[in-house]
Amino acid sequence: MAKKKGGRIIVAMQCSVCKKVNYYTSINKAIMPKLEQKKYCKQCKAHTLHTSREKLK
Repeated sequence: MAKKKGGRIIVAMQCSVCKKVNYYTSINKAIMPKLEQKKYCKQCKAHTLHTSREKLK
């Protein structure tokens, strides 16, 4: 029997420069509580650091 997915949550990736939410992803809260990646921001028109935030709008 397959294991149930537990501990995975959907988070929003927010630009650290303009504070706009551009991406959504899922992470395992137990392994990786905070996620930071360089991604392209359409508002800034550049690759900027995006951090995860749990509160979705």
